[in-house]
Amino acid sequence: MTSHPAPPWLSERLELAGGAVSFSTYMDWALHDPQHGAYGAGQLRVGPRGDFATSPSLGPDFAALLAPQLAQWLQELGAEQPTAPLALVETGPGEGELARDLAEALVATWPELAARLSLVLVEPNPGMAERQRHTLAACPLPCRWQSFAQLGAAPLRGVVLAHEVLDALAVERIVWDGALWRRQQVQLHQDELRLVPGEPLGPQADAPLTALGLLPANPQRSEGWSTELHPGLRPWLTQAAAGLAAGRLLVIDYALEAWRYYAPQRSSGTLMAYRQQQASPDPLQDPGHWDLTAHLCIESLVEAAQASGWSLLGQRRQGEALLALGLAQRLHGLQQGSGDQLPELLGRREALLRLVDPMALGDFRWLAFSREQSGLDFASGSGSGPGCGQPTPALFLQDPPLA
Repeated sequence: MTSHPAPPWLSERLELAGGAVSFSTYMDWALHDPQHGAYGAGQLRVGPRGDFATSPSLGPDFAALLAPQLAQWLQELGAEQPTAPLALVETGPGEGELARDLAEALVATWPELAARLSLVLVEPNPGMAERQRHTLAACPLPCRWQSFAQLGAAPLRGVVLAHEVLDALAVERIVWDGALWRRQQVQLHQDELRLVPGEPLGPQADAPLTALGLLPANPQRSEGWSTELHPGLRPWLTQAAAGLAAGRLLVIDYALEAWRYYAPQRSSGTLMAYRQQQASPDPLQDPGHWDLTAHLCIESLVEAAQASGWSLLGQRRQGEALLALGLAQRLHGLQQGSGDQLPELLGRREALLRLVDPMALGDFRWLAFSREQSGLDFASGSGSGPGCGQPTPALFLQDPPLA
């Protein structure tokens, strides 16, 4: 991988750290440093005209399709304690568009539910939070920003939404040296950044690596084969669980089964950098100005969630979930518009089709978890577990709940 000049702030930090740090430390700095990080300093823009597009940034239809599922969960939680307040908690809310669109949809269609509902934003990056406040200035729901620590001090009843959040948690990069797995480091060498093998993983890593299919050694993985591990999942999920007295968690993100994630032919993992609608496999260029993201491993996510007190409810690909939630009917409804609406209707149709394109956003995974599993209505499904490509029972609505 090509070396790149280190910006002064990063050179100074690396020198103070002895000249090299783990890749996870570097990724955390590059994304979340409050002065220099891509998110921490608010330098990235989300949307078709920004650095990268997400499902919510394509228009309000995504939120309109998602809202019935969230409403069902919130109604169930509300029925358990009819006088208790409820919360919709969005973590890493980006530009705030999804939170705004969901709030508007819930108020318009479920006014009695909305009357006891507040919107809570968990955003650790001040630069992003400032933009969210602007977007949500006219939010129809009571809206506040809180940290996980604050939520843990006064847990809520509600739903936590993590849309394209966990893929931005700092990952550990590991590399095979022909005999051992080593942690990859970012090293400062003559004012340039480069990736180098670091210390070998200890014996305590053997069992997790075996479970993921990375041990025993596979001759198809030659020297230099690299990938990612996800040590940040369990701490994040533990904090999210502590913030809920009871509720649901919906994770929507890039995710692969372990057999696909760690397949020998995937020789450099899933890590990618994004900027100005361009993608690059090089994470070292212009640190603090590129989004860095890695897919989730489904088995790692589910294991970390269960260890943190969550119960898996089900999973689906985004295309399947949105079709179960009425996307086909929404597409049909677009045919009823008048001629002067044609440009807008065509734009919405294109956006909806992008949401379910199996080569793009449609392959996102939706994984739902519960803190108190309590008789949810499952759509039809088969299989008994999330791993190794086996389908799990899916929970997403086939018909929207009554308003």
